[in-house]
Amino acid sequence: MSMMSSRLPVSVLVALFALAACSDSTELDDGASTRPAGDGNVTADRARATDAAAPDAATGTAVGSASDAGRGANDASPANTDGAKPSSTDAAKPSSQPDGASPASTDGASPTATDASVSEPVTTVMPVNLGAAGNYAILAKTAVSTVPPSAVTGDVAVSPAAASYITGFSLTADSSNVFSTAAQVTGKVYAADYATPTPVNLTSAIGAMGLAFTDASGRAPNKTELGAGNIGGLTLAPGVYKWSSGLLIPTDVTLVGDANAVWIFQVAQGLTVSSGAKVVLTGGAVPAHVFWSVAGTVDVGTTAHLEGIVLGQTNITLRSGASINGRLLAQTAVTLDASKVVAPAAN
Repeated sequence: MSMMSSRLPVSVLVALFALAACSDSTELDDGASTRPAGDGNVTADRARATDAAAPDAATGTAVGSASDAGRGANDASPANTDGAKPSSTDAAKPSSQPDGASPASTDGASPTATDASVSEPVTTVMPVNLGAAGNYAILAKTAVSTVPPSAVTGDVAVSPAAASYITGFSLTADSSNVFSTAAQVTGKVYAADYATPTPVNLTSAIGAMGLAFTDASGRAPNKTELGAGNIGGLTLAPGVYKWSSGLLIPTDVTLVGDANAVWIFQVAQGLTVSSGAKVVLTGGAVPAHVFWSVAGTVDVGTTAHLEGIVLGQTNITLRSGASINGRLLAQTAVTLDASKVVAPAAN
């Protein structure tokens, strides 16, 4: 080339150098376009591999780099044959929902967290053993009184108080002096000063009443502080419920369960059933398996209705027109006012 340059005109030499430069550039471009993937470009290859493995946030599928999108039919891993790509039904499934699980909103067997009307199902609870106390519709230590006309179906008793502390019933003593009768009582009336064996029987019943209260109040609770002490309008499954305060029933409460279901309500203070409110049993539930263990006073309002066995550590009052299918077992006094008490079959 040096020999030729000395003989050729300058213009020709410039043209030859330009042609040579163009040829070199073309060879470089051809080499870049035909170079195998990854040959001398490790960083780019790794970037493509990373892009291909990264899942798309919206679909959960592997997504390639922008250059991968232009690959033709010779691509070894076409997107339409990628086994990792979910089907259209999988893509529609919420990511937080486990496979095979039913959505909570369609689970009819149990309430949702926002359904405050129904409590959760609980384990089996055994009934409280009333012992000899279960022989009476009303049993009290200090007094039983009524404003007529009340109606009591079952026996009535006081002990250690005497018969003089049973007031408003117009008692008629039996010739044996073991019991009395009264127009307002479908059953017999007993007192600690009646003839043998009444005093012994009543001592046994009073002792059993105390043991029943201790048993009921000592059961391990399945649920505590339900409704912050206000259970009006609720539907309750069987179980042991406990409150460290008083308990208010301002509106109807429903207990749902079969004949073997048991409810125990442990109340650290008083129980108040507002006037007209009712406790309702459904599903075959029986009052003999409902227990109200109340440390404070029990006040059942005018025309209100209660179901179950009331184990009161103090006094129990049923106001005008109030009623109960159950038993009133008080460690002090029971007061009725034209009220109705129906003892259930023994539990």
